[in-house]
Amino acid sequence: MTSRMPRRRADASVPAASPLHPRNHHHGRYDLAVLCQANPALRAHLLHTPGGAQSIDFSAPAAVRELNRALLRQYYGIAHWDIPDGYLCPPVPGRVDYLHGLADLLAADNGGVLPRGPQWRVLDIGVGANVIYPLLGHAEYGWSFVGSDIAAASLQHARANVQGNRLEAVIDLRLQANRGQLFKGVIGAGERFALSLCNPPFHASAEEAARGSVRKLRNLAAGRPVPGSRQAPALNFGGQANELWCTGGEASFLRRMVNESVDVADQVLWFSSLVAKSEHLPGLHRQLGKAGAREVREVAMAQGSKRSRFVAWSFQPAAQRQRWLQPG
Repeated sequence: MTSRMPRRRADASVPAASPLHPRNHHHGRYDLAVLCQANPALRAHLLHTPGGAQSIDFSAPAAVRELNRALLRQYYGIAHWDIPDGYLCPPVPGRVDYLHGLADLLAADNGGVLPRGPQWRVLDIGVGANVIYPLLGHAEYGWSFVGSDIAAASLQHARANVQGNRLEAVIDLRLQANRGQLFKGVIGAGERFALSLCNPPFHASAEEAARGSVRKLRNLAAGRPVPGSRQAPALNFGGQANELWCTGGEASFLRRMVNESVDVADQVLWFSSLVAKSEHLPGLHRQLGKAGAREVREVAMAQGSKRSRFVAWSFQPAAQRQRWLQPG
């Protein structure tokens, strides 16, 4: 089953084809004056395009990092956020869109009521140093999170972001000691989660990741992004190895996730993952059918010219999912 996010009617401040979720704060152009008030350090990265518009250099990691800080403070009340040089800097509009889509998924099993509050527990596989999904998910919906990662250094930086916002009570970070596993060793006996989410590595090797970065730089040089717009991708070309690639790439990672989800099918209501490459979808759907998934949803997303989607699956039929979500 494929669903598409509804779109707002266009007006003077929103691009005609704004593809973001209706609840997303980031339609239209960034108001850089407001964002500089939220984060004065952003001013040092402002520039003017040949057409005279104010923007930032979206290929400069430092500029994108300060933009993210401004967005997180202005729209989500996240006072402290930092990542070290060389780590991926996530584009906020696209990341929060994934969360809004997952909230809709739960609402469909919850009588149309959006899930809000810490009783809604979410597992983030590969939380990373930026811990972006737990921070945004708690800010938007009040959810509580467990975030796992195979890199102790990433968790150390993530923990500083959690502590800097005094969110230790609702964001728990756990090391996945076995690099060959995703769920086992993270989910405890008797634990249950309404959702799991994941942004898997795209590439199959360091060389493939490097070629992808070169393509992004060429696209940026060609002038594809709209200057100063939320549709301009927050690009950066750093990233730790485990953030960018894994053996077999995205397709292999997704196969492993489906296989392992069977073992914790009674502890996670909805499993989900971003899927960057559309050519991986047919194989993923076939594997989910073989694994016995009772429901599979594919939700399209986009940010500017980039098209993506997430796929979610559950081993519980509709009636059982609804009972799962009842209090008590």
